[in-house]
Amino acid sequence: MAKKSPSQGKTRKPVPAPPARQAKKPPRATRLETPDIKASRGRQIHLTDVSLRDGQQSLLATRMRTEDLIPAAEEMDKVGFWSLEVWGGATFDTCLRFLKEDPWERLKAFHQAAPNTRLQMLLRGQNLVGYRHYADDVLERFIVKSAEHGIDVFRIFDALNDIRNVKHAIKVVRQCRKHVEATICYTSSPVHNMHHYVDQARKLEDLGADTICIKDMAGLLPPFESYQLIRHLKAAVRVPIHLHTHYTSGMASMSALMAILAGLDILDTAMSPLSGGTSHPPTESCIAALRNTPYDTGLDLARLKPVSERLRAARKQYHQFESDFTGVDTDVLLSQVPGGMTSNLASQLADQDAIDKMQQVLEEIPRVRKDMGYPPLVTPASQIVGTQATLNVLTGERYKVITTEAKNYFLGHYGKPPGTLHSATKHKAIAGERPITNRPADNLDPELPTARQELREHAVTEEDVLSYTLFPAIAMDFINERASGTLQPHSLEPHIEGGDGGLPVHDLHLAPVEFNVMLHGETYHVRVSGSGQTIKGMKPYYIKVDDKLEEVYLEPLQEVLASGPESPVSPAAVQGDRPKPAGPGDITTPIPGRVVKILVNAGDKIAAGDIVLVVEAMKMENRVATPVDGTVKAIHIKEGDYVSADETLIQIE
Repeated sequence: MAKKSPSQGKTRKPVPAPPARQAKKPPRATRLETPDIKASRGRQIHLTDVSLRDGQQSLLATRMRTEDLIPAAEEMDKVGFWSLEVWGGATFDTCLRFLKEDPWERLKAFHQAAPNTRLQMLLRGQNLVGYRHYADDVLERFIVKSAEHGIDVFRIFDALNDIRNVKHAIKVVRQCRKHVEATICYTSSPVHNMHHYVDQARKLEDLGADTICIKDMAGLLPPFESYQLIRHLKAAVRVPIHLHTHYTSGMASMSALMAILAGLDILDTAMSPLSGGTSHPPTESCIAALRNTPYDTGLDLARLKPVSERLRAARKQYHQFESDFTGVDTDVLLSQVPGGMTSNLASQLADQDAIDKMQQVLEEIPRVRKDMGYPPLVTPASQIVGTQATLNVLTGERYKVITTEAKNYFLGHYGKPPGTLHSATKHKAIAGERPITNRPADNLDPELPTARQELREHAVTEEDVLSYTLFPAIAMDFINERASGTLQPHSLEPHIEGGDGGLPVHDLHLAPVEFNVMLHGETYHVRVSGSGQTIKGMKPYYIKVDDKLEEVYLEPLQEVLASGPESPVSPAAVQGDRPKPAGPGDITTPIPGRVVKILVNAGDKIAAGDIVLVVEAMKMENRVATPVDGTVKAIHIKEGDYVSADETLIQIE
């Protein structure tokens, strides 16, 4: 029976689907036996194409704009995929933060472009599309609005495989009469084995999963283990099994084929222009490999050619965001660090002029992961482990500085770790606080009433309130820019704004010495700080781009730039002009990042342990506390500033 979307009322053409859930299940296997490869039977394989979400997230830092994705979605709607993954994961954050697009409008555009195909999203359980646990009222409204705007399949996972953290999301999705794809994060460790995954699958089926997905985010699943895993799951549960594996280690196509031979129902692939590297097996190759076999997908390669051409042409516009990891990276088998996490680590180390320590960080990550009970390295656990490992290397002493997020992890605020926590590290991290043992979200008060109150003076929708609750700082920036008419959501050309509200490039001779330059959706703060003498017709200009000093040589056509007014930014707010920490009351950040919230004012009386500011780094909001009692003497930052670990941000007297 054709189904209708709650938001558009459009009828979607039925798509071939795996067998429906059965009320009565056969007896489960009592033990895990090694299955015989001859026992597999051929069945049609269904494909989910992830190009429009995970493909471009893996290879292009999620920077593809909606206008370049929609034409491909229109063509893909004609193919007959089981589903298209188009939303969730990092796309929500990136739309607001970098692309200056409304993620809700993107979802509605996908729904209109592909009315005949299921639309799928990645939901991080109680973390939704963010990096912390949100209250149940936020989760409920987010899922309801996502369903209204066109999501049909919710792929729900928890970074720790803690069933408690996906239970409520599964319940709400079922209430919305949408498809629940409950997900198990695959990894390798002393505590992750076949029994663990089978037990997880049984529990998820009992909660009401319509399908179960194995999520191999780093490409760690070997081919023969893939075969065994799928066979055991097929023997243990009745619901269809879906495999999601990345190409990073070079094993993905082999592992996918072995999973198919074992009875897999659905496979994730990406169109060839956005496949390979840290992405996924190519869609066209998988269709061709299975053609005229018992596992034939039934999809027509000819219909994929226009899609491939569109995506190949679009990818060229985003060359500056290309991943450095475009080939096979077998080191991932040792570090288990996904490609996106690697690039984040490299960026953090570059900010500290310590890129030469990258190998040390990669070697430290497995040790930190062991101390934390072997969490799968997927968001947000990957950021928590990666940031802590980076600090351990940069400070030269393990756990000399422990991030707030790592502390919260040891306190149980992210859920129950898969393995045992290292006792001494846990004791040092929690500093005498009592860990929680219940579901973390049970300790959270409703958040939407406060968000609505804080936005009461702005013209916002319910979707805006949800965006603000998930990402307060960047959503507020987006809402303000949208209201002022300064958003540039459709331009891929450089756009320069002057300090007086914006001047076109050809009027540069009238411009002040500071600019916000928007290029491919990224905004850079540029300040001209001086110039030198003209030599052989060229004049050196000294500029700061995002507070990093650069020297450029230009023809001296715009001398006014070198003699313009002083920057309106106070010295205390410019990186490099802040005092160096010298005493216990000089508060710094443990990791370079962006100030998203200052929680104190000059003159405030505060006690040791009070949170004074929030710094965002590696997609995590790290709350910085004062180590001493006292009075706030000086604040050397403002919200939005980029800060480093060798600067005093707030002084306590």
